[in-house]
Amino acid sequence: MSHPEEKLAELGLKLPEVAKPVAAYVPAVRTGNLVYTSGQLPLREGSLIATGKNGDSVDPAVGVDCAQQCALNALAAIKAEIGDLANITRIVKVVAFVASTPDFTGQPQVANGASELLGQVFGEAGQHARSAVGVPVLPLDAPVEVELIVEVS
Repeated sequence: MSHPEEKLAELGLKLPEVAKPVAAYVPAVRTGNLVYTSGQLPLREGSLIATGKNGDSVDPAVGVDCAQQCALNALAAIKAEIGDLANITRIVKVVAFVASTPDFTGQPQVANGASELLGQVFGEAGQHARSAVGVPVLPLDAPVEVELIVEVS
């Protein structure tokens, strides 16, 4: 398998700078061979790429893009913690919070933006357990927030 950042480049993506926390927490914490990220918002170059709720002002396709950006931001936080994404041996779990209207039921499809990216970058090691949870509102009115748990060598 090629290096994860080479896979990102093949997809036309690159790892962003680590997003600055919007409150009192750190972007990622390592304990033993696991790294937990804090919830990552769809920030690109310091700004949210969308605001609002899926099923209202946010088209689900935009929600998918937001979930992908959240995953990229989580990978950046992990890289800052472990030094090299090639040290990831398994994506263990993805938790996607999807700001939604009460009648929106497409949270799993929105979360696929993160899951599919991780599968493309890490192959079999990118297959993971996942929760996709609809919520009424997220920080900064973000439409999606994603957390990762990864195993590292």
